[in-house]
Amino acid sequence: MTPESAERIAYLVEQLRIRNIRRHIFLCADQTKPECAPKEEGRASWKYLKKRLEELGLTRAENAIYRTKANCLRICHQGPIAVVYPEGTWYHSVTPAVLERINQEHLIEGRPVQEFVFAENPRGDSETDTADCGGGAHT
Repeated sequence: MTPESAERIAYLVEQLRIRNIRRHIFLCADQTKPECAPKEEGRASWKYLKKRLEELGLTRAENAIYRTKANCLRICHQGPIAVVYPEGTWYHSVTPAVLERINQEHLIEGRPVQEFVFAENPRGDSETDTADCGGGAHT
């Protein structure tokens, strides 16, 4: 990496408060081939998530919440689908109303919205994290 690139990245890390990220939500929205939910539903959820995180001041807070739009999270059923890290909490049926609950209860207060959780796998909390690295069938 050139010194200029390193300087630019360091600047972006500070500007975007990368070191302050407390949680990160990935939302399956605006898919190339929508299978889990109609494209309009995913887009509406994404638009709502972006707007509300900004309104709540969470995107640049001391303990920031980051968001990423994913083309597909591979659970092509009961969408839109979302996953929140570092807890590894997976949600189904993530409409704007459900996102408001996720924002308030999980992202801010730290309590997953169990009514919509279908799986949990905290990072590094799985025995298969390293056990399957050498030849298991992964798709």
